[in-house]
Amino acid sequence: MDYTESFVQMRNAFSSVENAREVDNIEIRKFSFCSLSYNLLPGTENYHCETHNQSFQDNLLFYNDIGTIQYDVHMKDVHVEENRAFDYYLIRPKGSAPAKKVIFMFHGFNEKNWDKYLPWAKALCDRNQATVVLFPIAFHMQRAPLAWSEKRKMYDLSKKRRERYPNIIHSTLSNVAISMRLHSMPQRFIWSGLETYYDAIQFIEECKNGKNELIDKDFTFDIFAYSIGGLLAQILKLSDYKGYFSNSKVCLFCSGAVFNRLSPVSKFILDSEANVALYSYLVEHFDSFLKKDAHLHHYIEEHLEGKVFRSMLEYQKMRGFRENLLKKYQHQIYAVSLKKDYVIPSFEIMNTLQGAFRDIDIRVDEHDFEFGYTHENPFPLNPSQLEKVEQQFNLIFDKIAGFLS
Repeated sequence: MDYTESFVQMRNAFSSVENAREVDNIEIRKFSFCSLSYNLLPGTENYHCETHNQSFQDNLLFYNDIGTIQYDVHMKDVHVEENRAFDYYLIRPKGSAPAKKVIFMFHGFNEKNWDKYLPWAKALCDRNQATVVLFPIAFHMQRAPLAWSEKRKMYDLSKKRRERYPNIIHSTLSNVAISMRLHSMPQRFIWSGLETYYDAIQFIEECKNGKNELIDKDFTFDIFAYSIGGLLAQILKLSDYKGYFSNSKVCLFCSGAVFNRLSPVSKFILDSEANVALYSYLVEHFDSFLKKDAHLHHYIEEHLEGKVFRSMLEYQKMRGFRENLLKKYQHQIYAVSLKKDYVIPSFEIMNTLQGAFRDIDIRVDEHDFEFGYTHENPFPLNPSQLEKVEQQFNLIFDKIAGFLS
């Protein structure tokens, strides 16, 4: 089955899956998941950290008045039901026993569906005979309210946003919802990331307790992460909660650089106003904001995962801390970058993963293709270039599968 055929067949099967569907030599299974960490999110008056038995009150306005227009874009995060209870998917060899080897697949920023990832998951399933878990990041994929994918509503919202900010760059129906939310409340980036971190831990522990009949309780797992999903993968790996990730390999595709070395302004990712607000909050003034927010300060300063998260925000701050952790796991991390990726450039991936003095032995393979591609669409379904696309797709995933074997 070639790349295009795999894409079409997988997409058609995935779109109609109820509980299980078969395609070629694999099967797709759907399972429900309920996040136990949603109460971290903005919108709660009282917060409690069970780990440290500390309570916090929300003493901040829920959001400022930037772009507070209609369509429930600014609903309180803690009340978004789609984010609290959602489905995840397994791509597994057809008829196989409960999986002893699992590969997490983490997606990119502002993704609405799994379509482009389905051939990727099938490639890893076929090559590694592993079960691939498609697990969504908070407020992305099926964890986002359906209204955020309604084209007419989002087009109207983007039009109003462009009228309010005449100099805005790349405000589109695809990114207006997430751009407005992060513009008005940049700390959502932190809280959504931490919720997903704890959700991944919850998933692992539920499987270890036998709650998924298709995953062996003694399973081992690796991670394949694309784009911003690599930030989640690095935080999981480098914080190594309860030693769960000590032997896990992490493959980063178009990913690996710290936050302030990314260029996410794109019609598919973020608009320029949201990017400026995020950068101002997470990089330029983060210390000042932490002093005003005891709840956020606690998770960033008192939790290892928070410290690792912070070390991945700005290149210079906590560089020694970050690079020591990367060096500790240097032979378990591998990155594949693309030369013409302008969102997460190759040299910034190398700067982060190999260290300022290039003394971290993490392999970074840069590739360039003889067809047009972008960060958001590395393997385009271009009819005139399909043979070249398939060739490069197989080359890349042979390398990734080899590392994860």
